[in-house]
Amino acid sequence: MVNKIEKPFQLLIADDSRAFREVLREVLEDRPLLQLHEAESGEEAVEVVQRKRIDIVLLDMHMHVMTGLDTLRVLKQMDAIRPCILITSDTSEELRRDAQNAHAYSVLKKPVMRRQLVSTVSSALVTAYSALVTRYDVNEQLGVSSPDD
Repeated sequence: MVNKIEKPFQLLIADDSRAFREVLREVLEDRPLLQLHEAESGEEAVEVVQRKRIDIVLLDMHMHVMTGLDTLRVLKQMDAIRPCILITSDTSEELRRDAQNAHAYSVLKKPVMRRQLVSTVSSALVTAYSALVTRYDVNEQLGVSSPDD
């Protein structure tokens, strides 16, 4: 018997491009395990996290004023467990190293593939909240195929 997850995870999409936020929303919005929120800047992302319970954050790297990496550092100071995933067209070794040092869960390259995005979100949720959920529960509700499929 599968235990259904009672409350959806709160996912924040932070990107200064409305079009890219809409693309991510289209990929993730039909998944009952997630409730989506949006921010158009790093500063707004911090404000949202201060007002609401946010369980996972997708961050564009190149936003005005606060970069995704700057925002990630602030969010990690607020809650070290919350997974933050950077999404960027710049996937240099230096950025990957900086992201790893800031405790980013992952760095995804734009344009991100649908399957890779959903799989990374699923893995991040299971890793961060393993006391609350199982990999099977999350993968099933996000529609991620198991490695055995």
